[in-house]
Amino acid sequence: MDAPDAADAHLSHLMARAQRGDQDAYVTVLRAITPRIRQIVRRRRAFLGESDVEDVVQEVLLSIHAVRATYDPARSFMPWVSAITRHRLADAGRHHLRHGVREVAVDDLDVTFPASTPNSSDETFGDPDALARAIEALPSGQRQAVQLLKLQELSLKEASAETGLSVGALKLATHRAMASLRRALRDTDQ
Repeated sequence: MDAPDAADAHLSHLMARAQRGDQDAYVTVLRAITPRIRQIVRRRRAFLGESDVEDVVQEVLLSIHAVRATYDPARSFMPWVSAITRHRLADAGRHHLRHGVREVAVDDLDVTFPASTPNSSDETFGDPDALARAIEALPSGQRQAVQLLKLQELSLKEASAETGLSVGALKLATHRAMASLRRALRDTDQ
């Protein structure tokens, strides 16, 4: 046998072992074919970026995993892999055409999105002291709900575990507290 036929026969033998449950043989097969699949994808879809190439390679590997039981060890292995790769390349091409037509590459994101993150400036809105006083004036259950859920940013589940209150009770207390705070702060603005 010449070298390519020997390599294919070896991969075919490993895949047959993998089909019988040999995990080490399966890992060896995947490690051996991944660079070959990547080479095929790069050669046939030179316009794809590196991350898109890796996406197609992953799709091929997932497809191989999904249909590994259909491989016939009496046949050559790499033509089977190549057929699966061709199908995934066709799928990727259709996806690229469908989505690529509507997408616009943007090099300067600052034109669309501000460079600074929202709410990160030192600028404050309203009177922080008035807010603190309004929170202190809330009934204890509402104040606790606001402190845990809004100021400490705990999840409802975490706040429920900490307080022993149900999620529903915390939601209700927070809703009532926010309505009271809006009224109190609106009254101080006038």
